[in-house]
Amino acid sequence: MEYGICNLSVIPLRAEPSERSEQVSQVLFGETFEITEWQDNWVKIITTLDNYPGWIGRLQFNMLGHLAHKRITQTPPRITNRAVTQAWKIANNSSLYLPVGSSLSFLEGTTCRIGDEKFEIIGEVGEAQSLAVTASSFLNAPYLWGGRTHFGIDCSGFTQAVLRLQGIKLLRDASMQAEQGEKVNSLHDTQLGDLAFFENPEGKIVHVGIMLNNEKIIHASGKVKIDSIDEKGIYSEELKRYTHKLTTIKRHFNGQNQTARQLPFYHR
Repeated sequence: MEYGICNLSVIPLRAEPSERSEQVSQVLFGETFEITEWQDNWVKIITTLDNYPGWIGRLQFNMLGHLAHKRITQTPPRITNRAVTQAWKIANNSSLYLPVGSSLSFLEGTTCRIGDEKFEIIGEVGEAQSLAVTASSFLNAPYLWGGRTHFGIDCSGFTQAVLRLQGIKLLRDASMQAEQGEKVNSLHDTQLGDLAFFENPEGKIVHVGIMLNNEKIIHASGKVKIDSIDEKGIYSEELKRYTHKLTTIKRHFNGQNQTARQLPFYHR
């Protein structure tokens, strides 16, 4: 098996090996993956974070040895928890701006290694913020199919990013996330951090958001925003109509304390 690691701020993960192919997700700085196929200027990968397949550019990553990949898998690296964290590339004194959720692999002090490259991280190690604060930090981020950052994010990328910063690992797509967690019996029983899922007329799950309470939901639809929700679904005050039909609610937390408690973070 061959492995790689992202050495850029963020790279698109595409459905096919073409610049014109749709972006199905993104790979963030420091995230690793298994390489399953080489094709001209493209490589097909499966991400370590959520086992998601896709194609990335051949010049957008560094190779990673088997032992290094095993070490990262067994001991997850610290991740950034602010919208942007600055990193200096020591070799040529250039800078990168890392999005939230970037992985600081092999961090020693304030220096992390991405393959053979070293990056100096500007900031200090600290604690993550509460779920409500983290989710609200994404407000007004534009909707972007396959996006995972404050600069563009889709509905399941938003829920994955926010819950990851609370130590909860979710799969990538809304339909996949709906298979995880425990079912909440009714909207009345929801808690902060529960995920609400929505279906299309054919009964397929096509949308997901984070419950703030049993009347409000924060989700990515056009942009990250807060809307009202009832048993029918999401009601948009902007559009003056229901936009998403509620199908189920899932809980991914053990208990009612929705604060970070598992993953180490890098706090700028």
